[in-house]
Amino acid sequence: MTTQVITHLRSDARDNRERILAVARAAFAAEGLDVPIREIARRAEVGVATVYRHFQTKEALLAEAFEEQLASCSAVVAEGVAADDPWRGFCLVIERLMEMHALDRGFARAFTSQYPGAADFAADRDRTLRLLLELVRRAQEAGPLRDDFVLEDISLALMANEGIRAETPELRVAASRRFAALMLQSFQANPVRAPLPPAVRLPLSRR
Repeated sequence: MTTQVITHLRSDARDNRERILAVARAAFAAEGLDVPIREIARRAEVGVATVYRHFQTKEALLAEAFEEQLASCSAVVAEGVAADDPWRGFCLVIERLMEMHALDRGFARAFTSQYPGAADFAADRDRTLRLLLELVRRAQEAGPLRDDFVLEDISLALMANEGIRAETPELRVAASRRFAALMLQSFQANPVRAPLPPAVRLPLSRR
């Protein structure tokens, strides 16, 4: 086999891999984690065997599809932990995580659920959650965060936030910001009434 042919085959394989990842990200973001591999292969215009040649399991595909989002999520939590004021750091994390999750339903479910995932994804997620737990502890010790708050309350808020339905990503983010402000007031030990971000017109029933 000539070098030119080998190079062409490698280029095709790389293009297939990138297309599969792009389709998977879009599908998981729009429809959640239950989109089957067969459907991802159909949308990527490749065979199912091609998908499995690049990603041995669906969990491996999920992990790579969400690699960037998890890195961004970890960076946000690290920034919150580094803040001089634990409450401000906590607020920053809640606001940004809810915005990220409003834009990507797939990552929201992968991050907050016990979906098995690949080992590396699960390990990185668990490290991020441990950092988040440390931030919660510091914000409680400083006083502003209610002492009965638990990490699962963030999961509840993110799951509720995932349910936001709006016509555009911009409107989802705007609605998420208002919801985050409401949640942060409820998380305070001594809630301080503050102006909320503008309301967004949302459908009253799920389509």
